[in-house]
Amino acid sequence: MNRDLTQGKPFSVLWRFCLPLFASVIFQQLYNIADSLVAGKWIGENALAAVGNSYEITLIFIAFAFGCNMGCSVVVSRLFGAKEYDHLLTAVSTTVIMTAVVVLCLMVPGLIFSRPLLLLLRTPEILLPDSSAYLDIYLLGLPFMFFYNIATGIFSALGDSKTPFIFLAISSTANIFMDILFVTAFAMGVPGVAWATFICQGISCVLAIVFVARRLLKLPHSGRPALFSGRLLGQIVSIAVPSTLQQSFISVGNLIIQAVINGFGPGVIAGYAAAIKLNNLVITSLTTLGNGISNYTAQNLGAGKKERIHAGFRAGLKIVFILCVPFFLLYFFFGEIFMRFFLETPTQDALSSGILFLRIVAPFYFAVAAKLVSDGVLRGAGLMKPFMIATFSDLLLRIVLSIALSRLFGSVGIWCSWPVGWVIGMLVSLFFYFRSFVRASRPSAS
Repeated sequence: MNRDLTQGKPFSVLWRFCLPLFASVIFQQLYNIADSLVAGKWIGENALAAVGNSYEITLIFIAFAFGCNMGCSVVVSRLFGAKEYDHLLTAVSTTVIMTAVVVLCLMVPGLIFSRPLLLLLRTPEILLPDSSAYLDIYLLGLPFMFFYNIATGIFSALGDSKTPFIFLAISSTANIFMDILFVTAFAMGVPGVAWATFICQGISCVLAIVFVARRLLKLPHSGRPALFSGRLLGQIVSIAVPSTLQQSFISVGNLIIQAVINGFGPGVIAGYAAAIKLNNLVITSLTTLGNGISNYTAQNLGAGKKERIHAGFRAGLKIVFILCVPFFLLYFFFGEIFMRFFLETPTQDALSSGILFLRIVAPFYFAVAAKLVSDGVLRGAGLMKPFMIATFSDLLLRIVLSIALSRLFGSVGIWCSWPVGWVIGMLVSLFFYFRSFVRASRPSAS
């Protein structure tokens, strides 16, 4: 069901809209967590390290899918809020054409250069075959991943966060069982984990496309909307490119950090691979809630209700802080339990590295949550320059500090770079938010 985010109390509206988004991202992360969990439990520590090593490269492709998602979602949200349904349908078809081109341009070079990229990351020789196999199969599934993201972006723009959650819950649950089946019954090893993900993502993609197409056809429109619009493409790209660059540079930064970590050996790599999946579950959840704030902001601006933005910001902070509390408590005090989910017989290096990473970063989830809510408002309003500045301040600090501190304190120095980058990024994001939406709205003294 489509939902108008311009009506009702902001907290109630956002809570009902964002809660299914949060649940969806939990199931989305189950794809990667299941891969790592099955690899670590049923194949071995090196298999977990291989999957984790490839995962950092997959984040680059996820960044492009995220950009297409946000470009479409923000523009469609504005048009839905303004009730310009003909232009909305044209924006969707324009996004589909753009996305098909992007997928082609990424998939072919990716398949050609995947192994050289793994070598560039100083992937240990023992991990290279499994890392390469996992990455190649992942690349074959790029069309599914991209078009699923477009479909969910459209659902979110229409105020519907429940339908994609249902698809994702079913397919991600099936992925867990298929992972286990391919690895244990069929003895396919790491490639089996990748093929299970490929199949389940394909199913969720097809279902999402069918249902979103039916939803769009029910919108009132006159005649036959144009298939493509250069003007709307420009609007989509103006959101998509900065969003892609944000995620891409974060991914490139993570690759640089991964290369630093790879110098500490398979044990630390495996510990980091498990811990970063747990950490990314939190960050991706908060990012998705920030995306919901973007949809809320865009719909209200499209409807000419700018006065609701700050109330939505405050409501968004309450929601993300509520969700941060259990993650902080679980990771900080019970990190070892979660690490052992991934590692059947962990080495001391793997276990201690992962536990320490979680204890260092968990208290700062509240800082990154505030940053991502601020970023969501900025992106929904189309204020992409300050949005990018806030992102890069976080990223550059983490890269520089991880390299410098690793030489002084080993892997512990790398883990400490996360909180510093998050806090600085939060301060920058809040500065731009308050400058744009609070100070500007105050009545001037006469």
